[in-house]
Parts: sequence; C-alpha cells; structure tokens
Amino acid sequence: MIEELSELRRRVEDCRRCKLWRTRRKPVFGEGAEDAKIMLVGLGPGYYENIEGRPFVGAAGKLLDELLALAGLGRGEVYITNVMKCYLPTNEATEEEIGACTPYLDRQLEIIRPKTIITLGNIATKYIFDKLKLPLASMGDLHGKTFAAPDLSPRVRVIPMYHPAAALRNPGLTDVVRKDWKNLKALI
Repeated sequence: MIEELSELRRRVEDCRRCKLWRTRRKPVFGEGAEDAKIMLVGLGPGYYENIEGRPFVGAAGKLLDELLALAGLGRGEVYITNVMKCYLPTNEATEEEIGACTPYLDRQLEIIRPKTIITLGNIATKYIFDKLKLPLASMGDLHGKTFAAPDLSPRVRVIPMYHPAAALRNPGLTDVVRKDWKNLKALI
C-alpha cells in the first residue's frame, strides 16, 4: 500500500495533464494514515498548500484541525487529500482540469479504501456523489448527513460537509459547521 501511494505520488509530481502544473511550486498529493478508515476530500491547494506541498495548512487548515478535534479525530487518524493536486490560483477548476486530475484521486480511493469519505465543499461533493451515483442536492440540504454508496463492496458512506473556508468567508456558517463536526463524533 505504501509503495503504491509512493508511486502514485511520483506520477502526480511529474504530471503535465493540464496547465495547472505551470503555477504549482509543489503538488499537494495528500497525507495521513495510509490505512485510514476516514478520508477527507477538498477542492485543491491554496497559496500556503502550494508552498508547503501539504493539504490544509493555511487558515482553513487551522479551522479543519479544530473541527477534527470536535469529532474526536486528529490528522494522523485520517487521510486528507483534494480533487485537484496543483495550486488553484483563482480557487476554481475547470471541468477539463478536474477530468485530468481525478484519476489520481480515484486511485487514492482504491489504494486506501476508506470506509467513510468526508467531502469538503461543493466540488468535492459533486465529484464523489457523481462517481458513486448518489443523488446530488445543494450543500445546504446535504451537509452533515450520511449517504451510503450502494454499489461499492464493502459499503462506503459519504458525509458532505461545508468546506472550512466557507465558514471563514461566511461567519454565519460557523455554528452550523461546528455542530456538524460535533455530530460526526457520534457517527464514527
């Protein structure tokens, strides 16, 4: 498993499938326990992640650490990755860029085989829901709820959450986000 992830990481580091490789300093592959039962999936690296080559290290990362603690989790117990592996200068990705990068996420999912996937934000939720053939709705309707992926064996559950950055941009969401993560503790 470690060997497979190391090889996949090398492929990401050499990737030139879309133009985003030109703006990256360090690709952000993912980090955490290779046998994690829980995988968190966000959109993609921001400024600080691009510098450090690690997911969620800026302000949203600090909030994510607090949210994980509310759920009784630490970074070492989960695997954290993104849909996109290269810096997103405008915090957006085109369908073409997503299509070029998601085979890496798909392979991470195959190797790690999490029992729970926590999607962080709209893009990650849309991608995972489409992939697992789950009915998509607005984040306002989905957040904090558990969905089973019926076609997978063993069964995988998906729990969409607001992206931590959404709470930073919209302080009115902070209580909702914190409540979702506190409730997560009972689910895991």
